[in-house]
Amino acid sequence: MDPLSYLFGLEQFGIKFGLDNIRAIVARLGHPERSFRSIHVAGTNGKGSVTAMVDAGLRAAGHRVGRYTSPHLVRLNERFAVAGRPVDDETMLTAVASVQQAIEALIKEGVLAVQPTFFEATTAAAFEIFRRANVELAVVEVGLGGRLDATNVLSPEVTAITSIAFDHQLYLGSTLESIAIEKAGILEAGVPVVLGPMDAEAESAIRRVAADVGAPIVQTSPADVENRVVELAGAHQRANAAIAVQILQILNERGISAGSDAIAAALSATWPGRMDFRRLADGRELLMDAAHNAAGAEALAAYLRAQPGGARPLVFAAMRDKDVMNMFRALLPSVSHLVVTRAETARSADPKDLAQEARAIAHDVPVTIEPSLPAALAAAWRIAEPNTCIVVAGSIFLLGDVMKHLGLHC
Repeated sequence: MDPLSYLFGLEQFGIKFGLDNIRAIVARLGHPERSFRSIHVAGTNGKGSVTAMVDAGLRAAGHRVGRYTSPHLVRLNERFAVAGRPVDDETMLTAVASVQQAIEALIKEGVLAVQPTFFEATTAAAFEIFRRANVELAVVEVGLGGRLDATNVLSPEVTAITSIAFDHQLYLGSTLESIAIEKAGILEAGVPVVLGPMDAEAESAIRRVAADVGAPIVQTSPADVENRVVELAGAHQRANAAIAVQILQILNERGISAGSDAIAAALSATWPGRMDFRRLADGRELLMDAAHNAAGAEALAAYLRAQPGGARPLVFAAMRDKDVMNMFRALLPSVSHLVVTRAETARSADPKDLAQEARAIAHDVPVTIEPSLPAALAAAWRIAEPNTCIVVAGSIFLLGDVMKHLGLHC
């Protein structure tokens, strides 16, 4: 089986927490994760943006940097960036083939009892790509949780927890405390952890873990960068910027140069699909933001309320396991019209079900059901006032579909 078919075939095994598989795989590969120094970023929301900012800052300081993120929007290659660019197909496939061979050998020997998950294999591939590319530093985003996430075989220079909110409760627990404890599983003795703004319950849990482990805490606030941020959209992105700046300052103190040029580059970095404004060739405009949980929806709604020009139409899709009711409670008061659709994945919620939930919450917001994405976008632009930007949110998968449909680049 070719490496890519093998890799995507692992998606059938879903999500599985635990470090036994990834430890066995990286050991068989000769521990590629030990060939570079790393920065490890966890959190409910904002971790992708912080990862992108730190990556941009370190590259501006002259370092050769790898960046590992998930999920991808359009192409798998987006997950593995070296020197600011997604790796080419040959580089990715060669690394995946090495991981496949390692896994097959481990299964044959009985070291692995079952096939690993898609994420475990992609994580191993990322580390192998970075080793072969001779990266000096890698900025690595946690996939889900932290304590038992496949990325948690790293020995980082600094860690960060960007935010704690309700998401993936089936895997992480039903309280902010339990979610925080899972994410705090990336903390290590003597390794600073940078914290973004969060609920007192979550922060208290992380502080307890940090005290037990012996990890110094560095607290941040959006106010830390108020006099430096110019273009970042939304208070939550300023909070992310404060975390990224603090990470760079810690690295600089630890002998990894990241001075004023690095900070300037971090503050100007963007991350596709997060407060992502696009103007098409024909003049139509859209704002894309993942906003795939209640906290993300609240952040997007706060940004929309602060914008001039009145409310905008929203194109929305979400996965069936998401807290759609609370997402709608946050978003609907800030939009003029809701157009519900579906993403091109089996996990996507039925637009009719989404419409029913929306109408139960906001009787004064018109709701249109469009089962296909092209029809949903067209409907939103018809509804919009002339020269009004539409909003697309609710799922990273939806944003990927939008970018493919409109031919937008990441």
